[in-house]
Amino acid sequence: MVASDKLFYWLFQNQPDRILPLLPDLPPDARGYTFSAPVLKEREYRLDGLFLPPPERPDLPALILEAQMAADGGFLRRLYAETARLVQQEPTIHHWRVVVLCPSRQLNFGDPAPVAEFVEQRLQWIELLSAAANPTAPALVQALALLLQSEQELPATTSALRARVAGSSQAAEIDDVIAAILVSRFNGRSIRELCAMGGITLEDFTQSVAYREIFGRGEAQGEARGEAKVTLRQLSRRCGPLNAEQESVIRSLPLERLEGLAEALLDFEGMADLNAWLTVNT
Repeated sequence: MVASDKLFYWLFQNQPDRILPLLPDLPPDARGYTFSAPVLKEREYRLDGLFLPPPERPDLPALILEAQMAADGGFLRRLYAETARLVQQEPTIHHWRVVVLCPSRQLNFGDPAPVAEFVEQRLQWIELLSAAANPTAPALVQALALLLQSEQELPATTSALRARVAGSSQAAEIDDVIAAILVSRFNGRSIRELCAMGGITLEDFTQSVAYREIFGRGEAQGEARGEAKVTLRQLSRRCGPLNAEQESVIRSLPLERLEGLAEALLDFEGMADLNAWLTVNT
């Protein structure tokens, strides 16, 4: 999966009912959906998401999710074909609709005329650009709209969004989604930069469910290795050559301790200061 696919998979895999606030026309008591990302046979095409209602609620539709973040002249025809293949492949699906997450339906997704009935009767569009400008839009949709924000706009936008949900049951969830989007978009950036963009503390960021489950611990470990390398070089210049044991201890420090050491060493005058710091902090 590419990063954006991982994002949407993580978003719904453990909490399928997250999709429901995005679809206010469903019955108020709609809940209990299960989520999967089935691979369609023949072309091995993976849908972004399939939400199946509980067996005891045959009145609720199955929801087929597709996230399309860029113009694609073949999108509507392909979506029509793959949806038909899914309905053929899954005989338990009778009542269904397709939910398309996109920046705007005005993008070129292809000529709708050949699939007009499908587009008009089966598609429900969630347009992230309009949601970003609508203060009453669901917080989750506004969070997803961060996928489209410029880097310069992100700090103010994330701050406003986090302020909107502060103290509510959504606060932790929205922080998690923000963290996931930032890592998805800026995978090569340092954790400090990502935290600044999202207004999230380093500890909250690295402990977020999104960070661990979508992208694993590799980025954090890579960041820690890079921080250790720079810190060791600075320590050698300020305190003199380090022995193997000191280097080993410093390389094993978690990222937050390494960052603390990087700040503390600015006041070190020699090896005694380093040894004192290691005694207290390891």
